[in-house]
Amino acid sequence: MDYKQVDSAVSVAGQISASDIGKIAAAGFKSVICNRPDNEGWDQPPFAEIEAAANVAGIATRYIPVTPGKTDPAAAAAEFKSALAELPKPVLAYCRSGARSTMLWQMSQS
Repeated sequence: MDYKQVDSAVSVAGQISASDIGKIAAAGFKSVICNRPDNEGWDQPPFAEIEAAANVAGIATRYIPVTPGKTDPAAAAAEFKSALAELPKPVLAYCRSGARSTMLWQMSQS
C-alpha cells in the first residue's frame, strides 16, 4: 500500500482493502476516510468491509463518498474538514487513485 503525506496529520492513498488495515495501523494511522462511493468499480471492496477491519484494529473511520459530476465539491470539502477536526490523527484518506482525497484536503484548507 502506497500513500502520500499531504501535511503533518493527513496522507492520501488509492484504494485500500481490509487486508491493508494492519499495515495502516502499523504505519501509525488512527483514522481512515473513504472518499470513494461503493460499487464504483467491480474490484472495489465495500466500505463496510474496510470499516469492520478498522474497528477491530481500533482505527476510526468516516465515509465521505465523492461521485464526480454528482457530488457538490464544496459540501464534500466542508464534510472532509469537519471530519479532520473530529477524527484522531494521523488520518489516511483514500479513493480510487488518491486524487479526490487530495482535492478534498486542498479545498478543506481554504
